[in-house]
Amino acid sequence: MSGQSQQTSSGGNLLQTPEQEPALPKQRQYSPVHPRKLGLTRKLKRDYKEDENPEEKARRHKELELKPLYKELLYTIAHKMGKPSSAQVFTDSQLHQYIRVAFTMTESEHDSLMEKVQSAEHPVYCLMATVKEAKGILGKDVSGFSDPYCLLTILGNEEEHKTRQNRNKPSKSVVKDVVSNDKIYQTEIKKQTLNPIWNQTFIVEFRDIGASFHLEMWDKDEDVSLTQKLEEIKTNLNSLRRMIKEAKKEKGTDDFLGNIVLKLQDLHCTEDHWYNLEPRTETYPDRGQCHLNLKFIHKARDETLSAGRNAYINYCGILQQFVQAYISKQQSTAPWKGALCGEAQILLELYATQNDLSPFLQDLAKWVAYSKLYQTLEVDSSVLFQQLTSIEYHWHQQELPYQQKQELGDSLHGFLQYGLCLVAKYRDIFPPTPSATPKLQTLLRILVQICKTQAFQKLNPAHFELHDGVIDAIQTGTEEWFTIKKGLHQPMTKNLAEIGSALSSLIVEVQEDIKHNKDVWNRVFVNAVQVDAFTVVYQRFDSLLAKEVRDTLSVMDGQMEQNLAKSLFPVYLSLKTIHKDKAFLQRRGLLQLTNFHEGFREAVPYWLHQAFSTTQDRVERAVQVDQLQPLQSGAVPIKHSSSAVDLVACIQPICQLWEQLSWPDPEEAFMLMVKLTEDVCKIVMSYCQLLKKRVRLLSENSDHSSAINMLCVVVNDLEHLRSVLTRLPTQLNWAGLRERTENVIGESQFHNTLPSQLQQAQSVLGREIQTALDTLGKKLNTDIETHVRSMSTRRRIPSKSTEDAAAPLMRYLEQELQYMNENLVQENFNSLLTPLWNNSVKILYQVASQHPQPEGLMVFCQRLLYTLQCLEQCFHAEGNGLPLDTLHSDEYKTLKAHLTHNSLSSQQLVEKFLDSKIWEQKVFSGEKYGAVTLLTSYRRSDQRLRVEVLNAVNLLPMDSNGLSDPFVQLCLEPNHIFPEVEPRCTQIKSCDLNPLFEETFDFLVSLDQCQAHGACLVITVLDHDTLRTDDFEGEAFLALKAIPGVSGAKQEEELSSQPDAVPAQIRLPLMHPKPNEDSILRLLESRKGEREAQAFVKKRRQREKQSQEGTQP
Repeated sequence: MSGQSQQTSSGGNLLQTPEQEPALPKQRQYSPVHPRKLGLTRKLKRDYKEDENPEEKARRHKELELKPLYKELLYTIAHKMGKPSSAQVFTDSQLHQYIRVAFTMTESEHDSLMEKVQSAEHPVYCLMATVKEAKGILGKDVSGFSDPYCLLTILGNEEEHKTRQNRNKPSKSVVKDVVSNDKIYQTEIKKQTLNPIWNQTFIVEFRDIGASFHLEMWDKDEDVSLTQKLEEIKTNLNSLRRMIKEAKKEKGTDDFLGNIVLKLQDLHCTEDHWYNLEPRTETYPDRGQCHLNLKFIHKARDETLSAGRNAYINYCGILQQFVQAYISKQQSTAPWKGALCGEAQILLELYATQNDLSPFLQDLAKWVAYSKLYQTLEVDSSVLFQQLTSIEYHWHQQELPYQQKQELGDSLHGFLQYGLCLVAKYRDIFPPTPSATPKLQTLLRILVQICKTQAFQKLNPAHFELHDGVIDAIQTGTEEWFTIKKGLHQPMTKNLAEIGSALSSLIVEVQEDIKHNKDVWNRVFVNAVQVDAFTVVYQRFDSLLAKEVRDTLSVMDGQMEQNLAKSLFPVYLSLKTIHKDKAFLQRRGLLQLTNFHEGFREAVPYWLHQAFSTTQDRVERAVQVDQLQPLQSGAVPIKHSSSAVDLVACIQPICQLWEQLSWPDPEEAFMLMVKLTEDVCKIVMSYCQLLKKRVRLLSENSDHSSAINMLCVVVNDLEHLRSVLTRLPTQLNWAGLRERTENVIGESQFHNTLPSQLQQAQSVLGREIQTALDTLGKKLNTDIETHVRSMSTRRRIPSKSTEDAAAPLMRYLEQELQYMNENLVQENFNSLLTPLWNNSVKILYQVASQHPQPEGLMVFCQRLLYTLQCLEQCFHAEGNGLPLDTLHSDEYKTLKAHLTHNSLSSQQLVEKFLDSKIWEQKVFSGEKYGAVTLLTSYRRSDQRLRVEVLNAVNLLPMDSNGLSDPFVQLCLEPNHIFPEVEPRCTQIKSCDLNPLFEETFDFLVSLDQCQAHGACLVITVLDHDTLRTDDFEGEAFLALKAIPGVSGAKQEEELSSQPDAVPAQIRLPLMHPKPNEDSILRLLESRKGEREAQAFVKKRRQREKQSQEGTQP
């Protein structure tokens, strides 16, 4: 059929193999935007000299490249068909103006080219119609289906008008009767279906854009035997009506299924829609839909406009020129996102449609142009991603011509090589900034996308791994970067110090680059291509730096001196920092920089000497300008001087040197620590001597107060320095060093070396501080002793009260201690307080012990006791001064007890003595002298104390017959509380060591008497002798407060109503007093003028004489 032949002849004008292409000039033509890059399969031959004049080159480019494209666009505008897809509408003059500006044509050039286009041969106007499919059409056959086919043609206005006039009524057939068969195109017949699929393309020529496109769909009717029709009736009774209708119509006539009529002037350049099949009558208005793809194209375009170029090459050139024109007009620096102005979009659409360029070829042209543009301008990644996606989609839908296949392969491979070149130079092109690193990630994603496309895999059969390519690019770029930096830092002379400084500068840049790779770039490479860039870069730098350091240090071998060592110290620090970064490596292996420290052994002593001498000089300058005044007063005072602060700052670099070195070898690290500690201690000792000289110099012309103040500042400085030394083991991390060296340095060697050095320095500081404090405390001790002795003169004892006598001393101490507290730091103030307190206690004790007037001793001791209490409060200062543990020393306790006893009256001393006996009774254990059992109670109702002596046991035999004649004496003590109560005795039990008495005694005594201090019942067991004094068996002391009924609050109004207390039985072991051991008795004994005291002492001395405590084993 003519339509089929037309389809075959026109369908491959652009999709033909190179052998089928029309003859071209000797030089093969490529896209103007695709110069061949690295690694491509073919290279573009150059027709022009590289050194051609730029103006001549621009003129030649305009003549050979731009003007042919310009004529093609003028031709396209002159013969445009259909509406553009854009909503914008532009007149021909507007389009002419746009291309004139875009191609930089002058008015005369435009007119000249316009004349050539107008005189060119006109193209043949064609409509490329593709009948794809239909759905829901009518079923015309007895089976309920149809055998559809389509007829296509274009009718001019005159033909269509003439047809309507010749027909009296609407007819189903228009195409068959009006147009000759050679202008009618027919599709294939699809058997028995209501949803036929054709996918057939026809190119229909026309002359008038006012014509109409007609498509009619028919059901093919073929002759069928009567037997077949009867069979259909048996199987489907519903088709009976169709059979009747078939019988009425003429034999062999096709059934009309519907038609589509479209005005050409209403169509767009390209249409792809479902169209409703329209009926010719009102019967069966719903006849289904047909899917059509319509496109206006040219045939027989004038080839002289751009001789030797095919439509694809021209499209690429036009696209590139439009993009350049658009970008040149933009004022923004933002990346281009693929946008073009409306005129450019319309012209590209018209040209591609008229030349029947497939979407695949259009996307290919865009990829080639945009990927080339990416290499010169900033292009948004979405533009390239979109074209890659489109190419991948079309690759499976359509076959490219051989030439375009090669161009696509070369473009993808070329862009990949270009991208890897950029990756190699990522340090310069994509610096580690928030705006640049996303661009690197975008580039890597584009490279990944290229390698994933089927087009790249098919067109580049050689195996290529992007992962390995990126690693190679990073390694190559790292080596090139290192070589460039090395050249930039090359020293001008061969001076060794300059060589060291140059190496230091180079390594600092490498260190910074490694940091950027670790913190910034590595994340980008891992996320995009799963390449650990940090590991690749680190390992490459490791080998490069190791070689560079070895070469440099080999030149310096045996020539080390102070300046050279100084230039190498930054090198060591940078290498140490770089070596620490190995912890972030994903793949561990042997690194060449592992033992880099070994090359610096020769420089280490110079580094230590530099640190020591620099620190020593700074300390000397700091002391020379120090005026020995506190740095700051006020709410938060700083009581040491400027040199102490400067000294701490001076020592700090030595401590930092240890941390900076971080020497890997443990044994050598220990020796370094010993040297550093020794240097610190030397500086401290030197500072002490310098400070002493300074204070002597400044004190020569100063008053006493200023000299004392400066001495206080010196003490504070030394104390501040001692605290610095105390923190030194922590600052130098001795504990960490001990862990590192425990396998090479013994425990004793470690502690006998480092701590002993520090202890010696601290002891020197302590002695210096103590010497200064002793100087400050001498005058205070002398004045305190003077004030204390003034209180013991006879004339002052009766003339002043205790408070008045102690007031001068307390005022003096408050004034002096306040001054010292303001001028000394807390540690030194406490150090001053402690000896001052001890001396004060010593002075008080000496004065109390040497008092020559016994008759006034009690009053004097009362004053001293009061003074001691005031001093304790003063030195304690409510917890801000000395702690109570320090204050309550053994000397203090002895003094307080001495003063307390001597300040008591004789009656108070007796009470205190009895209290001590009661306490001794409680803690006494054993019954080596026997025991006595009592039943005691106190009735408050009649103030009666009842004591029932039950028995005594295990008494000592006092007679020659080995037995005793015991009786019990009960006496209420002390006598000044119970003056009218007589002692009571039990009956004598002859020859009995375990007598049973069972005798009751009542004492009428008040509750106040029973609850008085020292009130007790003295139980004495005696052996009766007729001719001699009764022998002493033992004694016991029972506190009256322990008797039921005595303890408790006094409630006189309820005494009569309270029930009587239940008597309590108690067993008391008998005791013997220890001779001459009680200080209270000695004190009472010294008070000769008090008869009652002397009687009590005489009685107790008699008991001591009778005691067997000294003779019993």
